[in-house]
Amino acid sequence: MGADPLIVAGAVLVGLCVGSFLNVCILRLPRDQSLLRPRSTCPHCKQPIAWRDNIPVFSWLWLRGKCRWCHAPISKQYPLIEALVGVLFGVSLLVYGMTLHAVAAALFGTILLGIAITDARHYIIPDEFTWGGLVIGLLLALGGGVQGFLQALLGAAVGFALLWLVGTAGSWVFKEDAMGGGDIKMMAMVGSFVGWRGVLLTIFAGALLGSLIFVPLSLKKKRLVPFGVFLAVGAVVAFVFGDTIIAWYGHFLKGD
Repeated sequence: MGADPLIVAGAVLVGLCVGSFLNVCILRLPRDQSLLRPRSTCPHCKQPIAWRDNIPVFSWLWLRGKCRWCHAPISKQYPLIEALVGVLFGVSLLVYGMTLHAVAAALFGTILLGIAITDARHYIIPDEFTWGGLVIGLLLALGGGVQGFLQALLGAAVGFALLWLVGTAGSWVFKEDAMGGGDIKMMAMVGSFVGWRGVLLTIFAGALLGSLIFVPLSLKKKRLVPFGVFLAVGAVVAFVFGDTIIAWYGHFLKGD
């Protein structure tokens, strides 16, 4: 039986609001600014943004992408992030139904989106995303009882330890930092959602994507690698397709 359209619409509306808050996090967390104060203002004329101009997606469309007061353009990032998270919440409900897994999919995807954007822009993965996401992942795992919680805890431990070992070994070999602390903490958070097997798949997929996409772009100019972006994509793959991929790989090894 399909999901009730009203419930899906409600999920989308909640997602739009969460997306609006995610925009605040993306803007302020890398600058170590409070998420609550001061109020949002136009970056050009510094005029406070009224509530009617802060309605997700709708206000941007109504104002035609411009500030009400100075008519300076408003970044398209705001409605795009809001819309993406809104769709994410709706799709999570449609795919997984009224379950904790749907809640996990929506929140995990939102956190990964925030990580990917901040790491791509600032080479920073804020602790609020990693440690906060770890707490959320562990709390949601309680829905699976003691066993579910222990699996999430193991996944978090493996994610942290594995990236820490890779970073330590890389620093020893290359005589410079090979892995950011944010990436290590991120994998602890990822592990709480996807378990230890999902951690391995996430790292493999992230490393593969990073090699295929980023390395060719940086051949001419040495650049830092925003590895969190590729780990985020890998984590999505692990969450959505992890069980299928791992099962296929198990049959492959057995020669089935």
